[in-house]
Amino acid sequence: MKELICINCPMGCHLSVDDSDKSNIIVTGNTCPRGKTYGINEVLHPLRMVTSSVRVKNGINKVVSIKTKEPIPKELIFEALNVLKDIECEAPVHIGDIIVKNVLNTNIDIIATSNVERI
Repeated sequence: MKELICINCPMGCHLSVDDSDKSNIIVTGNTCPRGKTYGINEVLHPLRMVTSSVRVKNGINKVVSIKTKEPIPKELIFEALNVLKDIECEAPVHIGDIIVKNVLNTNIDIIATSNVERI
């Protein structure tokens, strides 16, 4: 039995997830269907958004904020951050620009979340 707090909406339902039978996961404590889906996904295949920053060359700011365009598998977070530590992009950078394409072969891009103009 796992105890989770659903993060799909502001209600923050306290979920109990019985995953002793992976083919029949039982979620209780949810007040909507999204809570059940969240509980099942969290025990079978947890995903997370990754946010960070990377260096910018010739920009008015030295760094730009970035994030994964979609959540990636939780177990890849530290590998993704390791990829980012050596990334430096050239200004200008605009919101939505792809900073890393298909990070770790996930088919998910890492994109800029702010603008950095050129010096």
